[in-house]
Amino acid sequence: MSNPPLKSHTILVVDDNEDDYEAIVRAFKKVGLNNPVALCKTGKEAIGFLKHGGSFNEIGIAERPALILLDLNMPGMDGHKVLQQIKEDASLRRIPVIIWTTSSNDKDIDACYQTGANAYMQKPATTEGLLESVKRLKEYWLEAVLLPGDNL
Repeated sequence: MSNPPLKSHTILVVDDNEDDYEAIVRAFKKVGLNNPVALCKTGKEAIGFLKHGGSFNEIGIAERPALILLDLNMPGMDGHKVLQQIKEDASLRRIPVIIWTTSSNDKDIDACYQTGANAYMQKPATTEGLLESVKRLKEYWLEAVLLPGDNL
């Protein structure tokens, strides 16, 4: 049995660097990933998006994402705190969170997995590396694995 395509499911990118966001969206398109991609530039904004709070309080504005790509190094509420809040919330904890950051620090990696990250990927430094990482992300997370349904 194959995983049903998640072409309409949103991918949430939480990253304060808009250039990184734009690069990943271009890479998604190049590898044939046409999912809607939402950007939250702060941890606080991401939590609001996920809980339909703040400017996202209208029903339907912020659908539950299929995946979250989360940067660690952000001002204010950093990625570690966002991850912790997601994994402590029964309504959010089943959404796969992939840490997508420049850090290769063992303490960051260990802390993220301890908190419940589903994967930890280092942002590639080159366009070719980004395309390869996004291709692997697509093949694994959106084609190979079965993800929890929206009603969980």
